[in-house]
Amino acid sequence: MSNPLRVLSFESRKAVEMQSLIERHGGVATIAPAMREVSLGMTPEIQMFVDQLREGSLDVIILLTGVGAEALATAIETEHSRDWLLDQLQRLRIVVRGPKPFATLKKWGVRVDAKAPEPNTWREVVETLVALVADSQTAAADSGDETGEPPLPGLKLPLDGLNIAVQEYGQPSTELYAALEERGATVLPVPVYRWQLPDDISPVVAAIDAAAREEFDVALFTTAQHIVHTVQIAESLGRRDEWLASLRRTVIASIGPTATERLREYGLPVDIEPEHPHMGHLVRAAIDGAGERLETVRNR
Repeated sequence: MSNPLRVLSFESRKAVEMQSLIERHGGVATIAPAMREVSLGMTPEIQMFVDQLREGSLDVIILLTGVGAEALATAIETEHSRDWLLDQLQRLRIVVRGPKPFATLKKWGVRVDAKAPEPNTWREVVETLVALVADSQTAAADSGDETGEPPLPGLKLPLDGLNIAVQEYGQPSTELYAALEERGATVLPVPVYRWQLPDDISPVVAAIDAAAREEFDVALFTTAQHIVHTVQIAESLGRRDEWLASLRRTVIASIGPTATERLREYGLPVDIEPEHPHMGHLVRAAIDGAGERLETVRNR
């Protein structure tokens, strides 16, 4: 194309980085932050988690995000030292969803027993935990349970009898909880922050206006919550159908399967999903692939 692609992103926490990525790849960036993360502080759920840590009644913790792990530690530090928390975590089997919580645990000097592979959805988390537990049971049987690792109960179902804490992010991971419970586990959700609309929604409103005038070629979604919030804002303006129709006339790029599933729930086609669920891969794939798709997209 002779003209640079006009790219819309709803990224909030890494808005500056996203704009830089788009511009480095030759696009014209519009950033309309569509959500904010609100820390919940020391909640009853976190207090219950602390109580179960103290009692030794937890077997596994699943950490879904690096930011969430930090928020959980910060909340607990209002009552206990960081060293106490890290010592308690080491007594559990620890599973992380991907590289960001892994990096956080590494910084803390805490052992990670298993890391879910890409694309880092709840499905990979469940498969990773089931494999870890199966391997642990085999190792314990082979060694007479002298591995030095936290013991696990005898299992009938894949996760039978395990008490599992899940550090939430943004919203409850209902599919994950259901899958764990179906396999015999008891789940303790531990919310640490919630996603809310940004304090200033005017950039999103302006983006809805511009999209109606077909001023964007590409729309990037780096989390499923972006479509939820932008539709919520459009609905408050009485423009829900108009907004969705405008998006269909752009090349829609999703960072990964979770965002893709949510976009399709709104009847939106996903034109591009990168091989790896990272912002850099998303921007590169979207800008590299949008030109050849744009004419077709404009007519759908």
